[in-house]
Amino acid sequence: MKSISLYEEKGTKLNLLAPESKIMYIIAAITVPALLGSRWAGIGFIIISIILLFSGKVLRKTLPVLGVSGFVLLTVLIIQGIFRAGNTIPLFHLGPIVFYREGVYFALGILINVLNILMSFCVLILTTKPSDMIENFIRKGFSPRFGYVFISVFQIIPQMTETMSTITDAQRSRGMETEGNLFVRIKAFIPLISPVIMSSLINTKERALALEVRGFNSKHKKTFLNDERKTGADIYIQIALVLSILAALVWRIIIWLR
Repeated sequence: MKSISLYEEKGTKLNLLAPESKIMYIIAAITVPALLGSRWAGIGFIIISIILLFSGKVLRKTLPVLGVSGFVLLTVLIIQGIFRAGNTIPLFHLGPIVFYREGVYFALGILINVLNILMSFCVLILTTKPSDMIENFIRKGFSPRFGYVFISVFQIIPQMTETMSTITDAQRSRGMETEGNLFVRIKAFIPLISPVIMSSLINTKERALALEVRGFNSKHKKTFLNDERKTGADIYIQIALVLSILAALVWRIIIWLR
């Protein structure tokens, strides 16, 4: 049975780290560049994320995410580089089209911030088993309802992708053309929408029934099948990340007081 999450067990040190350490890394990766107001800080965290993902043997799995977001970011670069208000200094030309320095630099700031957020989240999502993460949250007092909603967010995209693939194979076996030029693909995509939506609704209902049968709403104290997993490095990593956020905050306060 295929996994319905993006997590992949590689047996690396990154897999063994506690989810809290990776969540703290996301907070630091977003907060520190924002407090410092420096693009170089964002670039630095992007490089750190790439190193972490490479060491976790999941760097290649980020390519589909970057491919989808890359199209959007390219559009932002084109629009801001050409049409942004305040563009005055030409940076380069593509035929008759002029890209301006102000718009391109502004778009690069957006690109760095988005890539930083995506890569830091990939460190968590690709190397952390969702059930382990939610169990840790619930151990620390979070509501099981919150945990279920949270884990559903990680599962919905892979689940719908797998459902779409299954339905596409079924329609192809019935003689529907699903490959070819853009018009053929659009024509094939429309009949797939309704079965995917209906399948998602049915899966939601089945999950709700399964949760009720297993005592999801029970008021008794919950027990856990798996032991909490932590490494000796977690406490040091979390302290270092907290200190980096505090240092950036102090620096921002000093700059503001000057």
